[in-house]
Amino acid sequence: MAATVPAHAGTVTIRRDTWGIAHVHGRTDADAVYGMIYAQAEDDFPRIERNYLVSLGRLAEAEGESALWQDLRQRLWVDPAQLQADYARSPAWLKRLMDAWAAGLNAYLADHPQVKPKVITRWEPWMALSFTEGSIGGDIERVPLSQLEAFYGGRKVAMTDLERGIDYRDPQGSNGIAIAPSHSKDGHALLLINPHTSFYFRSEQQVTSDEGLNVYGAATWGQFFIYQGFNAQAGWMHTSSTVDNVDEFAETIETGPNGEPAYRYGKALRPVTAKQVTLKVRGADGTLAERTFTTYATHHGPIVRASEGKWIAFALMNRPIPALQQSFLRTKARDLADFLKVAALQANSSNNTLFADSKGETAYLHPQFMPVRDQRFDYRRPVDGSDPRTDWQGLHPLSQLPQVLNPKNGWAFNVNNWPWRAAGADSPVRGAFPIYMDQVGETARGPHAERVLAEGSPFTLDSLVKAAYDPWLPAFDKMVPGLVAAHARHPDPALDAPVALLRDWDKRWSAQSTATSLAVFWGEALWKVGAEEAEAAEIGQWDWLTARASDEQQLAALRAAVDRLQADFGSWQVPWGEINRFQRLSGAIDLTYDDAKPSTAIPFTAATWGSLAAFGAQRYPGTKRYYGSRGNSFVAAVEFGPRLRAVAVSAGGESGDPASPHFADQTARYAAGDLRPVWFYPEELAGHVTSTRTLVRR
Repeated sequence: MAATVPAHAGTVTIRRDTWGIAHVHGRTDADAVYGMIYAQAEDDFPRIERNYLVSLGRLAEAEGESALWQDLRQRLWVDPAQLQADYARSPAWLKRLMDAWAAGLNAYLADHPQVKPKVITRWEPWMALSFTEGSIGGDIERVPLSQLEAFYGGRKVAMTDLERGIDYRDPQGSNGIAIAPSHSKDGHALLLINPHTSFYFRSEQQVTSDEGLNVYGAATWGQFFIYQGFNAQAGWMHTSSTVDNVDEFAETIETGPNGEPAYRYGKALRPVTAKQVTLKVRGADGTLAERTFTTYATHHGPIVRASEGKWIAFALMNRPIPALQQSFLRTKARDLADFLKVAALQANSSNNTLFADSKGETAYLHPQFMPVRDQRFDYRRPVDGSDPRTDWQGLHPLSQLPQVLNPKNGWAFNVNNWPWRAAGADSPVRGAFPIYMDQVGETARGPHAERVLAEGSPFTLDSLVKAAYDPWLPAFDKMVPGLVAAHARHPDPALDAPVALLRDWDKRWSAQSTATSLAVFWGEALWKVGAEEAEAAEIGQWDWLTARASDEQQLAALRAAVDRLQADFGSWQVPWGEINRFQRLSGAIDLTYDDAKPSTAIPFTAATWGSLAAFGAQRYPGTKRYYGSRGNSFVAAVEFGPRLRAVAVSAGGESGDPASPHFADQTARYAAGDLRPVWFYPEELAGHVTSTRTLVRR
C-alpha cells in the first residue's frame, strides 16, 4: 500500500488545492510522471481506461459488438507487437517515462482494490505509444466506419449523415490567441487557452520535478504530458487545423501470380499486404468471443473501403515514438527557439499552435507533419494509387509551412479557421502555399476573433478573458438581413413578430435573450435543409447558409423554429438560458439528461454561430431543453511577466466521482466566465492546500 515516508529518491508528493487540482512533485521527471498518472486515476480512472481501450482497439472487450468496427479501424494502424518493438527501440529517457507511467497506473489499482477495470488489469509501458497526441479527434477517425464495415463485413452499409457531413453538429475545435508585449498594457506576452472538446476530456494538473519540469494545464486522461498549458517561461495552445493531413489512394486490384490480391503501381504489379487481426468481443452474457479479419494494405496505407471498383487505401501519420517525444518535450521548452527545436520532430499532424513566452515572443505554427504532394492532383478526393506521381514525396520542412513568428501587428490567433488571417495583415499569403495547407476556409469565429483583437488593445489578463467571452454572433449578422429581405418579398403576417425580433436584435447572446433562442432554432432548421444542397454544390455549409438559401427555405425554417419553440415551451419567445443548460448527473462517460432535475443556465451558444465561447448543446431523448456536452471544456489565460500569472476554469469540476466536492464545484464560474486564480508557485499554493499525499514509487 502507498505510505507516507521521509522524502528520498523515488517519492512523489501530490498536493490538492481548493478546487481539487493535483500539484504533483517528483525528484525526477519519471517520478513526476508516476505521480501525475496516479493523481489522474484518483480523479477518473474509467476515463483513462476508456481512452486506451479506444486507442488499443479493445473497446469491444468492454462494450461488445457495437464497438467492433471501431476496434478494427484502430488495429489497421495500431499493432501491439509493433508498439512493443517501438518501445524497445525508444530513447532511454522516454522508456523511463513510459515505465513510470505504467507503474503509476498499476500502483493505483493495487492501492484501490475496489476499483474494477473493465478490461485492462495490468498496464504495460508500451501501451503509452498507442495514444501520443492528445487531441479530441485523431486522424484515424476520418475513416468512415460504415464503409469499413461494408468492405470487411462483406455487405452494403449506407454512410451516416454525420460521415457525409450533412448532419448538424457543433464543430469541435478550439480558440487560441497570443498577444505580444506591444499590445498588452503591462508589456507582457499573453496567451488564451480555450479548447472546445467534449466535456471532462482532460484533467487539470501541475507537474514538477527537480529535473526542471514545471508545467501546468490540461492533460488528456491517461497521458503523461500536459497537452495545452504553460510553464513559467512559455505556453502553447493547440487548435484543430483545417489542413489536409490525410489522403486516400484508389488502388487498381488484380490477381497476382499466386492468386492473391495485387495492386498496379506504374508498370509493376505489387502484392497487397495481408494481415490477420483478431479482436475480442464481449457478448451479452459477459463472455468473450474472438473475431478474426484478414486486413489488407498497400504502401500507401491500409485498405479501408471500396469505391467504383477500386480499393481505397488511407494514408496518415503513424509515428508513435517521435509523436510522444514531441508531446512531452514541448512542456519543457523555455522560449520560441526551444519550441521550434521540438517542432522539428515533425510528429504533429493535425494541430495548429499558438505560442507565447516570457521573452515577449509570440507565434502561430501550422501542423508540422505535412506531406509534399504533386499539386496537379486533387487530394480532396481519392487519387490514382497506380500513378507514382500521386505518392507523398517526403515532408515539407518547417520553413515551407504557413507560420507567423513575432508578427509586427502584435497578435496571432486561430479559431479553426484558415491560416491566412492568423496575424491580420502580417499573415501568411495564401497564394504562396499549396492548396492543401487549408481545406476548410474561414469560419464564423474568424471575423469575430479579429474584431475583438482589433478593439481590445492594449490587453490585460482580464480583458483577454473578456474578449474570449465576447457575446457577438457574427453568423446571424450575415444571415438575418437575408431573412428580413425574404419576408419583405413574401410577407406572412404569422412571421411579422418573429422577423421583427431578429431584425432588431443586437446579435449578441445572453441568458435573457429570446432572440438568441429563436435565431438558434431557425439556424439549426435551415442547416438541415441546406446540408445536402451544400454537399451537392461542393460548397461549405457556412457559404450556403449565408448566400445560397432561398427565400422559401429561410421562411420555412423560421416557421419550423417558431412551431418547435411553441410546442416545447409554450411560447416562441423563450429566454435562451431557459433552454441552454449545463447538467452533470453522474460520472458516466456517456451521460443522460433530465429536464426535471437541476441544471444551470448557460448564456453562450454553439461555435457554429460565431461565438468564441462555445457550448455545444442539443436535445436528448425525453428532453426539451438543450444540454451541453462539448465546447468550452478548459479555459485559461496566462500572463508571462517577470512572475507568471494565470486564471482558469473547467467544465463542472476536476473529479469524475459524484460524491466528490470537486464533481461540479466549478459550474457557476464556468457559466459566468469567471476564471479562478491558478496557484502556480509554491508560496501561492501554500495557503490553499486541502490534502497532501506522499507516494513511494514502486
